[in-house]
Amino acid sequence: MSAPHEEEDFAPTATPGYKPAAVKSLDEYAQLDAEDESLARWKASLGILPGASTSPAVGPKVTVVTLELASPTLPAGRKLSLDIQDPAQLVNVKKNPITIKEGVEYNVRITFKVNHSIISGVRYMQVVKRSGVRVDKMEQMLGSYGPHPQGEAYTKNFDPEESPSGMLARSGTYNVRSRVVDDDGEVYADWDWSFKLAKEW
Repeated sequence: MSAPHEEEDFAPTATPGYKPAAVKSLDEYAQLDAEDESLARWKASLGILPGASTSPAVGPKVTVVTLELASPTLPAGRKLSLDIQDPAQLVNVKKNPITIKEGVEYNVRITFKVNHSIISGVRYMQVVKRSGVRVDKMEQMLGSYGPHPQGEAYTKNFDPEESPSGMLARSGTYNVRSRVVDDDGEVYADWDWSFKLAKEW
């Protein structure tokens, strides 16, 4: 169980006056405004069609597949990707932190699948700590999605950031806790990983 102060780190930014809509099934969404042709085309592009929901809504609504760090400065052929579904990889990345080059532009990329239902207001959050002290918090909106019409995963690229630089930044390991959560507070994924900064990748 998380300590209360850790949960405070993950309190999402609230928009005053915003209230999440009532949960509806895929078929209910498909029937809404059925006479509006442009809306019907848009819903069809999301796989929201009358009678399209044939599988029962069991298991998690969302499965986070990978977390990737992308940078134009990465050596050719090198990829920094973490398989969130592989427990051994998650254990390993805490013991053997990912190395990020200091002072370079990079961005976080997340891949996820919507298994059933419409998900609304889904966001990725991460809290970075060094020596137990919070040094960064990121909150990025993933958006609202339905299951992909072909069952494929969605990929979301976040805004570029620049990694810290300098001798002080290079000392120590940064511990990260990542979470994917929706407007209703439902947590779809929650995992820990680590990185360190170095002069080279």
